[in-house]
Amino acid sequence: MTMDKRIEKYIIDHSSPEDPVLEELYRQTHIKFVNPNMSTGYLQGRFLEFMSRMIKPSNILEIGTFTGYSAICLAKGLAEGGKLTTIEINDELREFAHEYFRKAGLDNRIIQLTGRAQDIIPELDQIFDLVYIDGDKREYNEYYNICLRKTRPGSFIIADNVLWGDKVLDKNTKDPQSKGIIEFNELIRSQKNIEKIILPIRDGLMIIRL
Repeated sequence: MTMDKRIEKYIIDHSSPEDPVLEELYRQTHIKFVNPNMSTGYLQGRFLEFMSRMIKPSNILEIGTFTGYSAICLAKGLAEGGKLTTIEINDELREFAHEYFRKAGLDNRIIQLTGRAQDIIPELDQIFDLVYIDGDKREYNEYYNICLRKTRPGSFIIADNVLWGDKVLDKNTKDPQSKGIIEFNELIRSQKNIEKIILPIRDGLMIIRL
C-alpha cells in the first residue's frame, strides 16, 4: 500500500530508530541486488519484531529469506534458547544474508536452509510457534497447508504481500502471482476454525492464529 510520505516520516520520527545493522543491510540490498523492494524495510520489520517479542516463540519458521532483513527482526523476539529456521531457494543470497546475521549477533540463532520449502519443511523435526510466509506467491497455499502439520493450536502464521499492490481486486487477472495470492486469501477466508485479519502494512500482512 502506498503511504503518504509525510505520514510515513511522522511515523518513523515517532518510533524507535532503525537498528544500524538493518539500516546498512537495507542500503546494501538496494545497491547490490535486483528487486531490492523485496526487502522488508523499517516499518514492516519493526512490526514483525514486535509480534515476535509479544509471542516469545521458541521456534520460528521463515519461508523466503531474501537478504535477511525480516529474519533478523523476527529472531530478536525469540525466547531464550530459541531458533529461527529460514528457507531460501536462491543459494546466491546465502552468504550475504549470513554476514548480516553475524553482524546482528544472531548467526548462532538462525538456521539457513537452501531449497524448495515444500521439500524441506516435511523433514523438519520442530513444531513452530510462529511462521512467516514470504516466498513464491503462486505457492502460498502449498506453504500454508504444509505448515499446518508443523504448528499447533495457538501458533501464529503471518503471510506477506496479501494485498499485492491492489491486484487482489482484479478477480479476472491472468497473472499467476496475483492468482496465487487471491486463492490464498480465499482459502484463509473460508476457514472457520482460525482467527485472521489483514493489516494494510506495506503490501498487506495476513495475521493468522491457529
